[in-house]
Amino acid sequence: MDQFYYIIFAIILLMTVGVELKKTAADGNKVSQEKVSNIFAMFRNNYLVVYSLMMAGDWLQGPYVYALYQYYNYSKGDIGKLFIAGFGSSMIFGTVVGSLADKYGRKKAALTYVITYMLSCATKHSPNYWILMLGRFFGGIATSLLFSAFESWLVAEHFKRGFEAAWLSQTFSKAIFLGNGLVAIVSGLLANFLVDNMELGPVIPFDCASVFLGIGGLIIFYTWSENYGDSSENTSLAQQFSKAASAIASDQKIALLGAMQALFEGSMYTFVFLWTPALAPRGEDIPHGFIFASFMLACMLGSSFAAKLMSRPSLPIEKYMQYVFALAAVALLVPVWFTSIEVPGSADVGGITFEGKVQLLGFLLFEICVGIFWPSIMSMRSRYIPEDCRSTIMNFFRMPLNLFVCVVLYNVSSFPIANMFAMCSAFLLAAAACQYRLCAIASSGGFIPSNTKEDDTI
Repeated sequence: MDQFYYIIFAIILLMTVGVELKKTAADGNKVSQEKVSNIFAMFRNNYLVVYSLMMAGDWLQGPYVYALYQYYNYSKGDIGKLFIAGFGSSMIFGTVVGSLADKYGRKKAALTYVITYMLSCATKHSPNYWILMLGRFFGGIATSLLFSAFESWLVAEHFKRGFEAAWLSQTFSKAIFLGNGLVAIVSGLLANFLVDNMELGPVIPFDCASVFLGIGGLIIFYTWSENYGDSSENTSLAQQFSKAASAIASDQKIALLGAMQALFEGSMYTFVFLWTPALAPRGEDIPHGFIFASFMLACMLGSSFAAKLMSRPSLPIEKYMQYVFALAAVALLVPVWFTSIEVPGSADVGGITFEGKVQLLGFLLFEICVGIFWPSIMSMRSRYIPEDCRSTIMNFFRMPLNLFVCVVLYNVSSFPIANMFAMCSAFLLAAAACQYRLCAIASSGGFIPSNTKEDDTI
């Protein structure tokens, strides 16, 4: 494998370790509110363990879903329909389960995620197309719960227990650092070891995922308390939808937040489908697993940056995220630029060309932005979305996202890759414009709180 990959990985690793050590050293110099911090640390660590187990159950499956369908000898068209079914299920049923989570309890919703995802994993043992399709429906519902129920439970429980609001952003950054970074890397390596080294077959990652999901489910069942949005018996599902829609329509801050989330995540999921053909347009031999690990490490670095940014009293999230969105847009313009020029070069030892290396650097920059995005958007959601319909609104935000991804999947072969990246870059610039508007509204309305120096101790 080309030394270029090792050098890039080592640089990102050193930067991540450096940022984390610097942050840890700063945290160790402050011991304010020790009793409260210890109680909070127990609460936070419990959530981080559960979130990491839930994300492990998700990440273990990711690299082998497509490979499993190929193993069962399905065509690209059939596989595409399966993926569309998953996103479509999340779009159609996700809002319903989000509303049910607000009404009947977020703990129950978290346990429902465990059950539905384990059922989805179980369907992978069958080569029958319609059983696999059922698994995709279960997976779509589970994905909606993963990205709404757990965050909603955390926010409600955090404030119910009387913890400082500023501490919540630190929990978000640690959750992304672990669940979307470290756990993703370890899960990918574990799945690769089970399939390639131990030769246990392409279904074993899904069985392993079920084990992690089951362990997390037991922790939730025995240690989490229940919390609700609007649990009134007189509130119907339709009324819950109406309340969420009214909140979005009447509060421009919530609408802008939803637009930013849909625009960024839509670009992010499109990137997931496009990075491989972009780096290997002529079928060059590239180390997919190592590149994926590098992406996840870059995401970890981004979450570390986010923790530092969110602890600075002079730089509110609403302000710095404008630049993060703009930087992400520039990063995804790199493939567009290379289509407009002729760059001589042949495949190197590792198979990747010079333009491929430059594009990889741009993609790593984009992943750093992803790492900053997640804890930052979570923190803004906790501030602006009303508690009584939090899960419902969060799943409303995912409807345009899932619709967009379905359209992209259906038409991915109809447009040049450069055009797709240009579209993603335009979406990210639109997200930056929405963030600029949100910052202006929040500043004029006094919604941007001033973080204190002590916030960095958690």
